[in-house]
Amino acid sequence: MKFLRYEKNGTISGGILDPESGEIREIDGLPFEGMRPTGKKARLSEVRLLAPVVPSKIVAVGLNYKDHAREMGKKIPEEPLLFLKAPSALNRPGGDVVYPPSSQRVDYEAELAIVIGKVAKDVSEKDAPSVIFGYTCINDVTARDLQMKDGLFARAKGFDTFAPIGPWIETELDPNALGVRCLVNGETRQDGNTREMAASACRLVAFISQVMTLLPGDVIATGTPPGVGPVKVGDVMTIEVEGIGSLTNRVVAPQPPRKEEPPT
Repeated sequence: MKFLRYEKNGTISGGILDPESGEIREIDGLPFEGMRPTGKKARLSEVRLLAPVVPSKIVAVGLNYKDHAREMGKKIPEEPLLFLKAPSALNRPGGDVVYPPSSQRVDYEAELAIVIGKVAKDVSEKDAPSVIFGYTCINDVTARDLQMKDGLFARAKGFDTFAPIGPWIETELDPNALGVRCLVNGETRQDGNTREMAASACRLVAFISQVMTLLPGDVIATGTPPGVGPVKVGDVMTIEVEGIGSLTNRVVAPQPPRKEEPPT
């Protein structure tokens, strides 16, 4: 099942996509239990895709691919290295990624994302699949120079628009051997596989749930393969995860601040 969120004629809805026909069956109900069809339908070509979920938190994992850790001059952590991306960084498929004026280097990071479907606290690795709703693509956009300057992740990864997610959530997927790629302007920059992850998807869910309660709709970004690099204004980033689809976003310059009208 491919679950998505979309906007049509000013109304936001959830739906199930038939990828062959492009038909969307609208559904009602809170994510992700009790979903039921409304009988309404739309076509993929008629709607504006939104981020397929609005998470209470985006939990990300650093250095979870051995070759990426090596290219960053780091060792694989003994335990998963966690950080949070601001929920306000959420971006949609096709949404613009704004290059912040305070940064001189912004990088793409292609990742598989886990979407939580049930409240999860102290879940075992064995039981982790029972709380996972599905998987999607995420681009963990990073102001690399600010990450190095701060020695922390919050500012570098927390800018508005720095968490594109989508295009939809695939619920029927084995996450353990999936190709993960990033293309910039059609040129392949990253080409990895989730079998290279130090901590598997289920291990990450179990580990994180020992730290914080995961809520339906929460997103876990599972780390990026080697090949991260910079983008510039005008570049188009496409994240591809095998079995899911592609997530495309353009890098744009920030809009100049609006001038206040003089009092009359």
